[in-house]
Amino acid sequence: MSTSPSIMALHFRYRLWIAEMNADINVLRIFEDYAAELATKNSDPAVKKGIADFKNEFVGLRTQIDELRHEMHLCKMSLAADARESTQKEAAKGKKKPALSADHAALKKRYTTYRKKFNTVKKEFGLFEARWL
Repeated sequence: MSTSPSIMALHFRYRLWIAEMNADINVLRIFEDYAAELATKNSDPAVKKGIADFKNEFVGLRTQIDELRHEMHLCKMSLAADARESTQKEAAKGKKKPALSADHAALKKRYTTYRKKFNTVKKEFGLFEARWL
């Protein structure tokens, strides 16, 4: 038995990750709105600099999200096509086609790096907000 994920397992994982990143986009929008609100209520230079720094972080995270979602969507579509193809071929052969584990490993690593960065920024923004509220 192979230790690599099945085509359907990878497809499902990409769907979940894309859904999580869609939710992250909403969180980033809320943070941007809240940062703008903080800027209007506090003219302290430390607050202004902090808000500018966080806005840059938000833009960077959004760029990462857009790139990852695009690549995952393409992989997900490719996996779906492979699943359709392999279902037809394996019906005759009785074998499963190996999953695209090399591509998946690279995307998984990038997603994990993104997720850690997002969670760190989210936590730091919460601390920043609590300090200047």
